[in-house]
Amino acid sequence: MNDLQKRTWAEVSLENLRHNYMAIRAALPAGCRFLGIVKADAYGHGAPAVARLLESAGADYLAVSCLDEALELRAGGIKMPILILGHTPHEYTAALIENGITQTVTCLAKALEYSAAAEKLGRTLKIHIKLDTGMSRLGFLVDGAHFDEGVDNIIRSCTLPGLEAEGIYTHFAVSDEPGADNEAYTRAQFALFCRVTEEIERRAGIGFAIRHCANSGAVVNYPEMALDMVRPGLLLYGYGDTSGRLGLVPCMRLVTTVSTIKFYEPGTSVSYGRRYVTDRRTRMGVLGIGYADGLPRLISNKCAFYAPGGFAPQRGSICMDMCMVDLTQLPQADVGSEVEIFGRRSDIYRLSAAAQTIPYELLCAVSKRVPRVYKDF
Repeated sequence: MNDLQKRTWAEVSLENLRHNYMAIRAALPAGCRFLGIVKADAYGHGAPAVARLLESAGADYLAVSCLDEALELRAGGIKMPILILGHTPHEYTAALIENGITQTVTCLAKALEYSAAAEKLGRTLKIHIKLDTGMSRLGFLVDGAHFDEGVDNIIRSCTLPGLEAEGIYTHFAVSDEPGADNEAYTRAQFALFCRVTEEIERRAGIGFAIRHCANSGAVVNYPEMALDMVRPGLLLYGYGDTSGRLGLVPCMRLVTTVSTIKFYEPGTSVSYGRRYVTDRRTRMGVLGIGYADGLPRLISNKCAFYAPGGFAPQRGSICMDMCMVDLTQLPQADVGSEVEIFGRRSDIYRLSAAAQTIPYELLCAVSKRVPRVYKDF
């Protein structure tokens, strides 16, 4: 990054990412594959760079949300297997096959569409079957009264021409949350998944090379559910309540600079809506970051960022491109000083609590206009 253009940037430590990958990998059973989740631009960390590191480190699979994300990785030279977790219209079956991308299949109707498209091309599409065991989102319905029909539909999908069913998986809803009820729910999801795969093999003799259930929470909390492959997402980037148990470290710092400092007398209103009024003579700094960069407007007047000398309370409504902080007690902070929004000293968990959200959202919200700078910190 050109120093003359320094405004706001995200520092991403690939060394920390490598450390996290190795620590998670070391905790897995022998022979268990590792799928790295790199959807949403690798949770804001930059998917091409993260994917290149994971490929060189020996990861077995990557997962993205959509075809565009998968094609970005292929264009960037990534050769390893990529699974699309979301929907791809059947009209793009050729693109999936030509680029060696594995597609999730969530119901018989979609399997029939992909099969017809692949047959027309005279090619084979690699797929992973997804089960809805309790997330109530995507996947074949297999619980309760849906069990027999669900199993039959999966068997039919796996035997359609033009499709190669390499894997089968489900997604846990509360594997990262404490409490007996959440543990019981996760174990029930896993038991249902196992029951379905066993019934498919019993009825049709179909086995799957890759069975995977364990997301970030389950990797740590339910290691016995690793099966053939795990899918760490947020955990890989060093966040989440369980990350400390594996000695993982955050991979991103969001940094901005002080662009202007002004003094205001008591009774001065600050920013849109006049939602903050100074109660004393105030040394106010303007930071070059706003909600267009990913800083939630909801945290206005509810947080503080780390500046030279300590934490600077944020004042007034956060604007599109900037926000204000009180530097009265921080004489060390000056025009050009770096201010950490989150990272080593500014806690992303405290920030996400102020925004009434989760760290996932803050990481993914860091916008494209914020350059990613790959350096260790």
